Amino acid sequence: MSQFARVIRLDDSDLNVFEPAAEIGEWAVSGAFAFADVSEAELTGKTRQSFANGWLGLDSFGRSTFVAVAPITGPELTALTDALAAHFVARYGAPSLEAAMPVAEAEIRQMQEMCDDHAPNTLMVVERTLEDVGIRERFRVIKPRDAGLEAFAVHGS
Repeated sequence: MSQFARVIRLDDSDLNVFEPAAEIGEWAVSGAFAFADVSEAELTGKTRQSFANGWLGLDSFGRSTFVAVAPITGPELTALTDALAAHFVARYGAPSLEAAMPVAEAEIRQMQEMCDDHAPNTLMVVERTLEDVGIRERFRVIKPRDAGLEAFAVHGS
């Protein structure tokens, strides 16, 4: 079975720093594409926080500080790819679902490959900076502890 990133919330801070905040339990990708045309001057307030540290939830299209690695099924991956392609059309003006699909597939595959390298319940955070040549992303991994994150991470069935 494949793995993917799922939004978790260790406290309520995401509700204060992101507009909107992603919902607990929704699947997520990095979402750096949302900032492809942003300038340093535009990175203020909640937009700066979303840029610097926000994963993109694929239901609400809100942001989250933390994601946890969780099992995902093939049909769920297909549904995520379809939803992301539709988002590219609706939000970013992709000319059609067919044109958006390869980009959505690449985003989903990148997240899946990143998660497949880690044990379930591994936490991940993202850090982004705006460089002269574009956006630089760094991912930090926090391995699950003996206490288990099951009390915090909502994985669904």
